Amino acid sequence: MPLVIYAILAEQNIAKLFAAAMVPGILAMLGYMVAIAIYVRVVPGHAPEHEEAPQLTKEAIWGVLPIAAIFLIVFGGIYTGKFTPTEGAAVGAAATFVAALAKREITWAKFKQCFYATAEASAMIFMIFLGADLMNAALALTQVPAQLAGVVQGWGLSPYMVVAAILLFYVVLGAVMDELSMILLTIPIFFPMIMGLDFGMPKESVAIWFGIMVLMTVGFGLLAPPVGLNVYVVNGLAKDIPIAESYRGVMPFLISDTVRTLLLLFFPPISLWLVKYIG
Repeated sequence: MPLVIYAILAEQNIAKLFAAAMVPGILAMLGYMVAIAIYVRVVPGHAPEHEEAPQLTKEAIWGVLPIAAIFLIVFGGIYTGKFTPTEGAAVGAAATFVAALAKREITWAKFKQCFYATAEASAMIFMIFLGADLMNAALALTQVPAQLAGVVQGWGLSPYMVVAAILLFYVVLGAVMDELSMILLTIPIFFPMIMGLDFGMPKESVAIWFGIMVLMTVGFGLLAPPVGLNVYVVNGLAKDIPIAESYRGVMPFLISDTVRTLLLLFFPPISLWLVKYIG
C-alpha cells in the first residue's frame, strides 16, 4: 500500500516500483535469516524446538493451490502486460471470490461484511487523498518545495547525504506517525527537492530508487527505539513480557535493516536492476 500511494503522489509507474522492490525484499529475507541464525546461536534456547515436517497430502495441496493460482494470475498478468496493476487488483479480487465460492467458504453474512469493510476502507483512503491533494495545491502555490531545494543546495551537501538526512528524519517521524501518514505529508515536500538534485541517473531512476528507500525506512521507523509504535502494539499482545525485552528482540532485525539500507543507499543499481526489464 505505501508503494502504491508513493507511485500516485510521485506519478511513477507502479509495475516498475514493484519490480524495484523485489531485490530489496529478497535482501531483507536473507538478512533476517542471517540475523536469526546468529541470534539463536549467541542466545541458545530462544528458538522453537525442531519438529518433523508433516507429509504433503492432497488436502494440503488443495488448500494452497487457489492462493498460488491467484498469485500467478495477478502478477503474471501484470508483468506480461496483460493488464495494469489497477486492473490486476480487480482480477485478484474476482479470482479470490471465485475461489471462495469453489471452496464453499463464503456466505451471505461474510459477503456483506467484506462489502462494508471495503466501502469503509475506500472512503477513508479517498478522504486522505482529498486532503493530500489540497496540501499539494497549497505547496505548489507557495513554492515551498522549490525554495527548500534551493536552501539545501546552498548547504553544499552531496545528494546522497541529503537522502541520508531525509531517511533519518523518517526514522524519527516513525515514533509518532504511521506509514501512510508519513508518506502523504512528506512526499509532496521531499520529492521535488530530490528531483532537483543531481545523482548522475535519469530522473525516472532517481524517483524509483528514492521511493524504495522511503518504503523501507518508514517501516524501519516504526520499530526503532525509543518509541517504535509497532513494538508497542506487539508488546501489548504479550502483556507478561517487559517492553525492554521486546526492544532487545527487535535489535538484530534493526541491525539487518540498517545494513540493507546502507547498501541500497550507496548502490542504487541494486534496486534498479529489475526495472530495465519492465516496458
